[in-house]
Order: sequence, then structure tokens, then C-alpha cells
Amino acid sequence: MNELKRAIYLLFIVITIIVGLASRAYGSSLPDFLAENIGDALWAAMVYFGFRFLLIRKNLRTAMALSFLFSFGIEFSQLYQADWINQVRDTLPGALILGKGFLAADLVRYAAGIILAMLLDRCILTRFGPKRVQ
Repeated sequence: MNELKRAIYLLFIVITIIVGLASRAYGSSLPDFLAENIGDALWAAMVYFGFRFLLIRKNLRTAMALSFLFSFGIEFSQLYQADWINQVRDTLPGALILGKGFLAADLVRYAAGIILAMLLDRCILTRFGPKRVQ
């Protein structure tokens, strides 16, 4: 059962990455509100699915708490602007993972992404598991 759940989380991670990259590439085709906010929400959802993938035996609350700590930690780390980390942020992987500059609005976007991912997770797992989702 855990292998099936892990495969589902991996699939969710891949889909989230594809949709996130597409939202950047085709953002001009999206409504302004969505184009502005979906990338950060999807990034945080991917973080959540990553924790679920890695910590398959832990409950939803643990993955949610770790996702908030990780996402908010990355955002607050953007207040640190040393040359070496800004050089990392100037690369595509660095910008995608670490971001560029602190925005309080990103914290709301991350919260929305994590909560929506957890709700989707809860719905999916009730179909693939005989015991109650934690």
C-alpha cells in the first residue's frame, strides 16, 4: 500500500511541476489573479507532496507543518541578501527554489497551496486506503 501511495505522490509532484512551469510559460494567457498567484501556490503544493512522498508513514498534519516551516523558511531566507546566495538565486534552479526577494503575499500563496494540496491528498487517500486518513 505504501508503494502505491508513494507512486501517487511522485505523480502529484511531477504534475505540479509541469503545471507550475506551464503557468510561467503561458501566464499571459491566464487571468491576472491566477497568473500572479498560482506559481507560488503550486510550489508550496509540490513541497507538501514532497514531504508526503518522503514521510509516507507520517500523518497529514506532520506533512502540512513541515511544508509550512520549509516554505516560510525559504521566504524569510530571502531577507538575507549576501553576494554568494544572490549568485545562486540568479540561476534558474536557485530562483525556482530560493526565490528572489521577500514578499509577505507569498506567505498567503504558500498557505493556500499547502492547504489545497492537503485537501486533495485527503480526498485521494480516502479512496486508496482502508483506514481513516490522519
